[in-house]
Amino acid sequence: MKKGKAAVIVGAQWGDEGKGKIVDVLSENFPVVARYAGGHNAGHTVIIKGKKFILQLVPSGILRPDCRSVIGNGVVFDPMAFLKEIGALREAGVKVDGNLFVSNRAHVIMPYHRLIELAAENAPGRVKIGTTSRGIGPTYEDKMGRRGLRVADLLDLPLLKIHIENACREKNMIAHALFNSEPLDPDKMFEEYAAASARIAPFVCDTAVLLNQALVRGESIVFEGAQGTMLDIDHGTYPFVTSSSATSGGAATGTGVAPTAIDTVIGVSKAYCTRVGGGPFPSEALDASGDMLRVRGNEFGAVTGRPRRCGWLDLPLLRYAGMINGTSWLVVTKLDVLDELAEIPVCVGYKIDGKKVEDVPAQDSGFGKIECIYQTLPGWQTSSVGTTQLEELPKAAREYLSFLEKQSGTRIGMVSTGPGREQTIMVDEFAAKLTELTGSKTRGQAKN
Repeated sequence: MKKGKAAVIVGAQWGDEGKGKIVDVLSENFPVVARYAGGHNAGHTVIIKGKKFILQLVPSGILRPDCRSVIGNGVVFDPMAFLKEIGALREAGVKVDGNLFVSNRAHVIMPYHRLIELAAENAPGRVKIGTTSRGIGPTYEDKMGRRGLRVADLLDLPLLKIHIENACREKNMIAHALFNSEPLDPDKMFEEYAAASARIAPFVCDTAVLLNQALVRGESIVFEGAQGTMLDIDHGTYPFVTSSSATSGGAATGTGVAPTAIDTVIGVSKAYCTRVGGGPFPSEALDASGDMLRVRGNEFGAVTGRPRRCGWLDLPLLRYAGMINGTSWLVVTKLDVLDELAEIPVCVGYKIDGKKVEDVPAQDSGFGKIECIYQTLPGWQTSSVGTTQLEELPKAAREYLSFLEKQSGTRIGMVSTGPGREQTIMVDEFAAKLTELTGSKTRGQAKN
């Protein structure tokens, strides 16, 4: 039997590119979807027949009844958020039992992680990163400090009790000394998390074994990233980044599947650009056009509701993301948001101190010196909403995509023309690649 292969779906900007919808559309063809990084700070919005699903921890593949969804070891796992999310999915009629699996090696977010992060983010004199204060960073800190609690430990109640007592003693002292925070009660915490562990236990397994066995059986896997390339802990706009490996390389370490199993990397980019929180954003539109993009694109966080900063497509950043991820195909989302514009600025290069530069700066201070070089493209001022065939797009929209493809150096495989599953263009060559990967015939457009 031919061994299965994997594709990685990764954000090519600062997250919020629409990966959730794209994973949902592609999971029709992939029997397994695996999330490899981040925590419940990631919000993936999927709209099916007008019904909105906001997924935070659970992979978007859960909305396909024949697809198995995996939360990998690279994800930081909040038990209470998980139980709340699967409860809402069950109420909506989504099959989670038997279709959803949690790695026994994923690290657990505990209340003291939230306490530390919230206090630190609001501490006087600290540069605000713009975190969701959900305990993501401190959990990764404990993981790398080798003092973390893993899902397997959560199910081991005697160990859980000792761990909570020791952690609360340490974290309460730190929080009180540095931030004058009120102490957490370890006995109450153990009671709550022991009860939660019993409800989580049926979902827990060695997901690395599950995924590798699926590949041996010839099944293909799609890896679902969280956040985006420019939020990667190593390659993003440090320190205004997330705490995990959001790039395609994180798929191997975050799931236990070998890099050699990854056949294709699919980058997802909006037709413009957004970011949430603090940090560099060279092509940010600080005038009325930024407000227009925010309103037309409904650019408010799926998890937090925070308004996103909006700006124009940044091609140097997109080329950088393509290099770091080894992007094979590009998916362009929210093309329809640009429908009303007569002209569309695109950042095609950078200048620093009056000189054109090729590299993306490593430091925040370097980004602060960037002057964007813009090229203005004609708009189409015609609705593209719901278009499902490339040739049916307005001519100027096709030319915009062709320019993006040429300048980024990556083939465009899909274009999203609205939030629904069916509002998607799939290029024939990309559909053929998916058929080659999965062994199942792929239609040239998404099904309802």
